[in-house]
Amino acid sequence: MSRRRPGRTLLVGCGKLGIALGERLIAGDGEVTGMRRGTDGLPGVFGAIAADLRHPLPQVLPAFDSMVITLPPDTSGEPVYRRALTHLADALPSRPERVVFVSSTRVFEGRPGPQPLTEADAPAPRTARAAELLDGEAAAAELLGALVVRPAGIYGPGRDSLIRRVTGGVPVDHTRRTNRIHETDLVGLLEALLRAETPPALVHAVDEAPAPLGDVVAHIAMRLGVEPPPHAEPETGGGTVLDGSLSAELLGGLRYPTYREGYDELLSGRAAR
Repeated sequence: MSRRRPGRTLLVGCGKLGIALGERLIAGDGEVTGMRRGTDGLPGVFGAIAADLRHPLPQVLPAFDSMVITLPPDTSGEPVYRRALTHLADALPSRPERVVFVSSTRVFEGRPGPQPLTEADAPAPRTARAAELLDGEAAAAELLGALVVRPAGIYGPGRDSLIRRVTGGVPVDHTRRTNRIHETDLVGLLEALLRAETPPALVHAVDEAPAPLGDVVAHIAMRLGVEPPPHAEPETGGGTVLDGSLSAELLGGLRYPTYREGYDELLSGRAAR
């Protein structure tokens, strides 16, 4: 697959994921601007725009070649995506050539089962949060021509909640089906979508090993030399299985194809500290 240059890239939201992507783009001679409510904490090599997309922007933004949108949900519980994306689109002098909107596999919460779901399968939101995500995907496509990425559970350095649950002996539903993606592979996938000449309109950011949660916590416990956490009562199971073939194809293979490689490295890092 031939490659395009991301050029001037606006990272909207620009939290931990956006910063990791921006640093990778800059290492490849890109130019990056981070946009979020407070710009403290952005790397000094980033341009910075302070903006609260809950409200119209008071000024027209500069032109950008690429844009990646990683907006968190509004803590007030109010719908945020369509309003924020409308304000963003209104402030841009022109639509960037490439826009990527980061959603979530949560949009499949109403389709539990063992059958692997691909990008061709229809979402089934069940909660207001999932319905808003799906509407955000639609708004991003309508207003900005965005590609959509749906990550599963993101883990990696600083994203070790499951390890802490194991060490704390917190009960978990061992029967629940789960999917995940290491942050490094997700960042690589976002960069690949910015660089691809003919990218897919939708991709599920998941690794190659969907697994029952019990298998994952048992592996972590074994590596830590502790007992696996107890079973939640009652165990309700559920959860989806997602096909990660397209992610792997776009990346030419994942750095962490399963949870085993990813958690083994995280646990090795904890032991070294």
